[in-house]
Amino acid sequence: MNATLRSFRDFFVSLQLTVWLLILSMILVFVATLDQVNLGIWAVQAKYFRSFAVLWQIPDSNVSIPVFPGGYFIGGLLLINLVAAHVYRFSFTWKKSGIQLAHAGLILLLLGELFTGLMSKESFLRLDTGETKHYSESFSDNELVLIDHSDPKTDLVVAIPEAAVADKKSIQHKDLPFRVDVKEYYPNSNLQRVGPFAGPRPVANQGFGTSVVIVPEKITYKPNERNIPSAYIEIVAPEGSQGIWLASQMLQQAQTFQYAGKTWEIAFRQTRTYKPFALTLLKFSHDKYPGTEIPKNFSSRVRLKSDDGKEDREALIFMNNPLRHGGYTFYQAGFDNNDTTTVLQVVRNPSWLLPYIACVMMGLGLCIQFGITLAGFIRKRSAANAAAARA
Repeated sequence: MNATLRSFRDFFVSLQLTVWLLILSMILVFVATLDQVNLGIWAVQAKYFRSFAVLWQIPDSNVSIPVFPGGYFIGGLLLINLVAAHVYRFSFTWKKSGIQLAHAGLILLLLGELFTGLMSKESFLRLDTGETKHYSESFSDNELVLIDHSDPKTDLVVAIPEAAVADKKSIQHKDLPFRVDVKEYYPNSNLQRVGPFAGPRPVANQGFGTSVVIVPEKITYKPNERNIPSAYIEIVAPEGSQGIWLASQMLQQAQTFQYAGKTWEIAFRQTRTYKPFALTLLKFSHDKYPGTEIPKNFSSRVRLKSDDGKEDREALIFMNNPLRHGGYTFYQAGFDNNDTTTVLQVVRNPSWLLPYIACVMMGLGLCIQFGITLAGFIRKRSAANAAAARA
């Protein structure tokens, strides 16, 4: 091995690198925890932990520069460091099998976090008592949808991601007989009613947009708030413009229009993930300690019914007792409307078992190592006592 390769190897297997990476990890966690007040939990995860570098945007510009290694970079180097150390620095012996098993668990834990960051999806399911839904909704992602309600058996839904709307370009989808031109887009907004004589004039000339206008709001990162995107959309058919519409999540009622003998609905909503089964909320319970208003337990009794008819059962979801089905896990997350509405967190994480396996491996490894050390100590102590007795 030449000197250059040896220096690379020595760098990746060194204990100093391990210590520095652990120090950087602690700094990253500390700073991210402080910044969570400003950005909220989702933005902090994306900025600090699920990135290769923490970026800082230069004020009054769109230029961002890396200022600190991100979670993927530190975790990746730590993973390489551990694997390289085991390959080049450690040799397997039964005497150190516990330590090596614990290190293998740590490697698996790092891989589990990587897979979770890449593959896990979180959303929520809000159900009123007696309501049935086949889908969950994203916490932060939104979509512009155009729905053809002409077929009484099924709806044709064309969903346009918010990122495509934000580009403010013309969108032509193969299932749409018309073009969608995004005139304006606002990532966070409110609506203001148009006055009869003064105030802002309407931009839209169709639907609810003729009586309200969009008021831009500053983007929020607070965990208890969410951004409400809105946009002005022009429907352009081969015959010409069909009008400009205001699409916003602030609008509670559906907006529809007619084109070519079909009824289309236009809406801006949270991104939906449809599932091959449905959940119905049978009952939500908010138990309290007797004589107090202190919550004791929240639980949701639901009916799960698969589309293929193979499964039709009831399940009770409460704290530390989620419902698992079809690769999804449903956790009790909240409630609303005077205890008549439940909010379930929906998680799809194919690697959810890895952290449990990793923790078992690390715990077992430490126990084994402790047992080996204890057995060696007892042997030496017994030998010393025997030698003393013979003397």
